[in-house]
Amino acid sequence: MTALRQKMIEDMQLRGFAERTQEAYLSAVRQLAKYYQKSPDQIDEEELRQYFLFLKNEKHAARNTCTIALCGIKFFFQHTLGREWKTFDFLRPQKVQKLPVVLSVEEISRILKRVQLYHYRVCLTTIYACGLRLLEGVHLKVDDIDGQRKMLHIHLAKGNKDRYVPLPEACLNMLRQHWLTHRNPLWLFPALREDWLGPRKARKPMSESGVQRAFRAAVRECGIHKKATVHTLRHSYATHLLEAGVNLRIIQSYLGHASPATTAIYTHLTSNTQAKSLDTIDYLVSSLWR
Repeated sequence: MTALRQKMIEDMQLRGFAERTQEAYLSAVRQLAKYYQKSPDQIDEEELRQYFLFLKNEKHAARNTCTIALCGIKFFFQHTLGREWKTFDFLRPQKVQKLPVVLSVEEISRILKRVQLYHYRVCLTTIYACGLRLLEGVHLKVDDIDGQRKMLHIHLAKGNKDRYVPLPEACLNMLRQHWLTHRNPLWLFPALREDWLGPRKARKPMSESGVQRAFRAAVRECGIHKKATVHTLRHSYATHLLEAGVNLRIIQSYLGHASPATTAIYTHLTSNTQAKSLDTIDYLVSSLWR
């Protein structure tokens, strides 16, 4: 590891960045250095400007990719190298407001039944039943379950925030039965093969990529053509709760959103809301001809 990379890591640690954020920022700087084939501290402001033009005009990188690249590279130059360049003042990826994909309860049931490996099926079911992010689901620990209160304790989630989410009784019973299949003292979803120790002695949780592959395969087998990912289960959870009449503020706390505006996007996705809106519009239009 170079001294420059170590210094950037230490700078991010001092600011309390999550491990995933650190990895993303380091990758952004590494890609910049790879593009110019030289150490990133040797790159000047004009080269930096040209790199972001390349991402936008030639590579046609997605907004999220550009945002992560900007945040990581900006942190490196401003905090690790102490360079306050004006270029950073106007580098702003264009905002794109997209509605997330949502699956119906029936579609989710079909998909989960198609997941071949029981280990993955239980994890994916828990992710939907509790509205979790993929990393939150995979990294669940035995001690995170509060069976008495039927709650799940999510530790240091996005933004380093803890939260509690309701744990449905059916899901609680499923997790208990699943734990009996491996009896790992720490992880609910231990790695299936870690140095051939087996799941009972595994020191790490199973990989996120395995869960993603299992979900994609199940979606394909079901013949569902929506661009669904594991995160779609979380979007569907929020939408289904809203359709069932659960207060938006409560859903916000379950999801761990900092702003109610983030949760409010699900009001555009509920079939109940759309049906009521259509009924109102139908009434207004028909009244014009009375």
